Amino acid sequence: MSVANTKRTILNPTVPFTEIIPNGLHTGEMIIIQGCVQNNADRFQFDLTCGCSTKPRADVAFHFNPRFSSSPRIVCNFLHHENWGKEENVDLMPFKQGASFETIIMVLCDVFKAIFSNSSDLSIPYKGSLLRGVIPGQQITIKGHISLFPHSFTVNLRCGQSNNIALHIYSHIKSGKLIRNSLLSQSWGPEERELPYFPFSAGNYFEIIILCQLHQFKIAVNGSHLLDYNHRVQDLSSIDQLEILGDMELQHVQLW
Repeated sequence: MSVANTKRTILNPTVPFTEIIPNGLHTGEMIIIQGCVQNNADRFQFDLTCGCSTKPRADVAFHFNPRFSSSPRIVCNFLHHENWGKEENVDLMPFKQGASFETIIMVLCDVFKAIFSNSSDLSIPYKGSLLRGVIPGQQITIKGHISLFPHSFTVNLRCGQSNNIALHIYSHIKSGKLIRNSLLSQSWGPEERELPYFPFSAGNYFEIIILCQLHQFKIAVNGSHLLDYNHRVQDLSSIDQLEILGDMELQHVQLW
């Protein structure tokens, strides 16, 4: 396991692990935690605490607790004056027992934002979680290989609460079409098909970068800007799931 922020990097710390963050945390900073979940893990947690007192117990600004029970979920909470607040539950589980992970905790002006990156055991179909949705400046990277005899693949940015699809990218390899759309209230909107060139081909490596901006998504493939897609879902915080389907071998997903 490793833990890092802009102030310090700690390799292979012993768990349970406690470390002082010099001068505290400030807006715009982040903490990166890399590790591997034990094969028989029931749960684990990260806590950002205000001091290290045990009697009375120090306040916990952010409690992050993945649980591998009969209904896997992530529980988030805070502790103030030895009283827990109201739990926030995330039903999607991006962590797997026995699998490595990278979690980025971003400090924003009024919230903590947890972002997950997976680099192994990436099976198709893939579902990843974006706690508290997406924000302008956030980037999603998808790397992989197109299958040797492909038909198509799909990338969706979904809204878990409403089942809306904020961004639907459908790549039909044989026809060279890349269709973009949104599903709102169970109805598809107008398709967008214009494309300067088609970037995917059978058996080839690809890298897709989806950059969220204030009014649009900007999409680049293999290092070159390809297209823009104006937001049809205005509440970006509701876009909390990444879904990947189809004829590809997925190698790396980074939700940052």
